[in-house]
Amino acid sequence: MATLIRSKLSNKLTNAKNTVTNKSQAKVSGMFARMGFQAATDEEGLGFAACDDLDYDHRQGMQMDIMATDAVGGEGSGDGGEMDGDSHYQREGTGVPPSGSKDGGLAGELTEDKPKITAWEAGWNVTNAIQGMFVLGLPYAILHGGYLGLFLIIFAAVVCCYTGKILIACLYEEDEDGRLVRVRDTYVDIANACCAPRFPSLGGHIVNVAQIIELVMTCILYVVVSGNLMVNSFPNMPISQKSWAIIATLALLPCAFLKSLKAVSKFSLLCTIAHFIINVLVIAYCLSRARDWAWDKVKFYIDVKKFPISIGIIVFSYTSQIFLPSLEGNMSKPSEFHCMMNWTHIAACILKGLFALVAYLTWADDTKEVITDNLPGGIRAVVNIFLVAKALLSYPLPFFAAVEVFEKSFFQGGTGIHFPDCYGGDGRLKSWGLSLRVLLVVFTLLMAIFVPHFALLMGLTGSLTGAGLCFLLPSLFHLKLLWRKLLWHQVFFDVAIFVIGGICAVSGFIHSTEGLIEAFQLNIEE
Repeated sequence: MATLIRSKLSNKLTNAKNTVTNKSQAKVSGMFARMGFQAATDEEGLGFAACDDLDYDHRQGMQMDIMATDAVGGEGSGDGGEMDGDSHYQREGTGVPPSGSKDGGLAGELTEDKPKITAWEAGWNVTNAIQGMFVLGLPYAILHGGYLGLFLIIFAAVVCCYTGKILIACLYEEDEDGRLVRVRDTYVDIANACCAPRFPSLGGHIVNVAQIIELVMTCILYVVVSGNLMVNSFPNMPISQKSWAIIATLALLPCAFLKSLKAVSKFSLLCTIAHFIINVLVIAYCLSRARDWAWDKVKFYIDVKKFPISIGIIVFSYTSQIFLPSLEGNMSKPSEFHCMMNWTHIAACILKGLFALVAYLTWADDTKEVITDNLPGGIRAVVNIFLVAKALLSYPLPFFAAVEVFEKSFFQGGTGIHFPDCYGGDGRLKSWGLSLRVLLVVFTLLMAIFVPHFALLMGLTGSLTGAGLCFLLPSLFHLKLLWRKLLWHQVFFDVAIFVIGGICAVSGFIHSTEGLIEAFQLNIEE
């Protein structure tokens, strides 16, 4: 009897210890999530949180798995959680069900009652999306745009802030009592509502295609910038930019095997800190040469041929609309969304404008596509190596998001698409599905090899998908869904943004495409 009592006491003490440990780990995980481990959406995009499950799991990391295990308790609580981390990324009806309840009660509560984020956390995500490493291309935009380029940095901030707000307004409708009710959840839902009833899914397909293009182009830009930075860091080495791009892609091949982003998201805070330090170093170096600033080089006229490319670069640096509906839906106080958008875009406008102007004044007509290539040899090598590491660690997020959208749009069973499912009955990725992922990685390499021009690719992406997702579609959807309730000045703003966005998109696309074709032909001849 004494042995039995000692055994029970020992089990209870062990369980109590495990409970305290798990709770402390959950708190630490939550703290890091608030500090920025969700910031792998940092770059560009994020458009990267298009799928709610992806956005939620990426933001919370391992916290909910720990909480679920802790809530279940018992002696066997440490054994049944291995599959939970990947279950979010298995298709509906496949894989192992979440551990912890036979009737799904606890799992249902954890799924339905997702922890909300504050306005500061939401602002952190937006800030990381619109102030990523692609701001390094803004001084090049000033080179071809002068003071008008600075004006466009301000103008794009104002317009993107406004279109982000009206996009969220399209998620709501008034009920019988006149209260606003959220009836839509995503950008795709808004697009489908605008095309209903004749083409109920056309708008969603358009948004998905635009999102896939933007995500894949972001991946290509990461490979291009990696090769560009390495060849300029070690110019005396007998390795070309194409060879550096191939080496970078070899390091990225494991991305094809990704089931979740937990392993990658652990590096996101380090990436963000490294990028902040790099920006500080660049600005500090520029300030040290303030006496030599070439104010007379800042032009009031523009390069007609290259300025439209600069427009695309500036617009691309502000793209965040694609994940704003998911972000607003996860805020504990959605009423603070407008205020959050105001201060994040004001901060982005000031920081981008100062960074672009200070960097251009330092190097003037010698400003390169990636501004760190202008730094002196020793500093340039160190800074560029950190940037390459950041680019390679940031690549999996847009790659995984593009794969998710692509698979759900074309290769998920039960969607009406006549393609087989990429996943088997047990939730595992089939071999041919893995082959498609590898082909996507190889495609980003081929594009980076044949068109190794950072500014041209960034300008094309900003003109094509950036202007569409940030300018054209939000204003069009706002007019279509809420035109009866809009005031005359709101209608005027929407029409003006649609027209300006259309002109920027067409001109930037034409000039960027011409430049890319010329670059492609030169590479073929070589």
